Amino acid sequence: MYLLIIGWMYVALMMAVAEAANPVGTVLGAVITFLLYGVMPVALLMYLLGRPSRKNVADDDSHQNSEASASKAAEVESSGADADRSGEATTDPVTPVRKEP
Repeated sequence: MYLLIIGWMYVALMMAVAEAANPVGTVLGAVITFLLYGVMPVALLMYLLGRPSRKNVADDDSHQNSEASASKAAEVESSGADADRSGEATTDPVTPVRKEP
C-alpha cells in the first residue's frame, strides 16, 4: 500500500513541477495542484484504509478496560476491610469542614 502512495505522491509532485515550470503556470498553481491531486486524496485514502485497524485497537482497548474494571471490582469485594456489601467504602474520604459562626 505504501508503495502506491509513494508512487502517487511522486506523480502529483511531477505535475506540480510541470505546472511551476510552464511559462503560463504559477507557483501558487503548483502548490494547489500538489495539494488537490496529491495530499488530499492520499490523506483520504489512508484514513479510509486505516479504519479497520483503528476499530481493532478501539475494540481491544474496550475489552481490556472491561477486564480491568471486573478484576478491580472483584478485589474490592474480596478485601472487605473497610467496605460494605456494594463495594463502596463506608467512611467518607473527605472530612467535612464546618464554617465558624
